[in-house]
Amino acid sequence: MDRIKCFPPIVDEKSRIIVLGSMPGRESLRKNEYYGHPRNQFWNIIYSLFGREPDGEYGKKVAFLREKGIALWDVIKSCRREGSMDSNITGEEVNDFDWLFGRYPGIRHVFFNGSKAYDTFRKRVGFKYDGMGYTKLGSTSPANVQSFENRLEEWGIIKKYL
Repeated sequence: MDRIKCFPPIVDEKSRIIVLGSMPGRESLRKNEYYGHPRNQFWNIIYSLFGREPDGEYGKKVAFLREKGIALWDVIKSCRREGSMDSNITGEEVNDFDWLFGRYPGIRHVFFNGSKAYDTFRKRVGFKYDGMGYTKLGSTSPANVQSFENRLEEWGIIKKYL
């Protein structure tokens, strides 16, 4: 089984928060887009927080995140995984968060999209960054069976940090 790699971060100097996933799923990797699976609720949730319908074009979605001060990346830089389930991830190597937070000091809060991202960051990186806040949110993955309304309510906390 070949190693898979995450995408580069979506981040710039205006970023105030970052949402960290674990590793893009098979459909996202195929499309070369964060949260590319049509049943993943990430884009619907982010847009709904601002009372908007999601743009259809990926480039516009990325621009929307930047406009709102939201950065996006994954905790895991590379790994092996059969299928798309986080529970199948092995041999993970984590991304360089010393570089990220050093380069983009405007980021003051980390939100984790699901338990795998949170647990891997906690174990392999650590909550060591002074002045940084950390919040684990329920995964937007279709594997996390939860109503859209409940997810939207939980994810609403990110607006406090923008």
